[in-house]
Amino acid sequence: MATIDRLDVELLSRLIANARAGVAELASDLGVSRTTVQHRLRRLEEEGILVGFQPIIDLSVIGLGVQALVSLEIDQREMPTIIDGLRDLPEVLEVRIQAGREDLLVHVAIASLEELQRLTAAIVLLDGVRKTTSTFTVSTPIPHRVLPLLTDVTRDAGWGRSTPAP
Repeated sequence: MATIDRLDVELLSRLIANARAGVAELASDLGVSRTTVQHRLRRLEEEGILVGFQPIIDLSVIGLGVQALVSLEIDQREMPTIIDGLRDLPEVLEVRIQAGREDLLVHVAIASLEELQRLTAAIVLLDGVRKTTSTFTVSTPIPHRVLPLLTDVTRDAGWGRSTPAP
């Protein structure tokens, strides 16, 4: 299991706020050397903690303003085939395997309710899908986040080896 400290969290926080920040800017903001920032970033990537940088896209601005969570009850023996079928549907943003009544939770973005009906009809046609249930996203008051959790789990972790916290 990889470990992180408060300096790592502050570095990740700065990157979340501005993924375009350069190493020199990050080092200056954090009060550490450029080498420290470079080593930290490399380690975070090598350990699989930092898995990439992606732009945040507002799909509603380009006409895909309806988002829904579609729960699927499936024949679990068909799960790999169903997941491959879902991967082929461009409206599918994310698929999660769940424990509970529904087996898969599928996050989709579409332009209209009519498109959702067409999409769920296509999903039901996948071999092994027994039932779908759709829940609409009205708004997202707390978007996906990790910083509060990382800050909490590293509150006693210190700030690097020898550099005091600013």
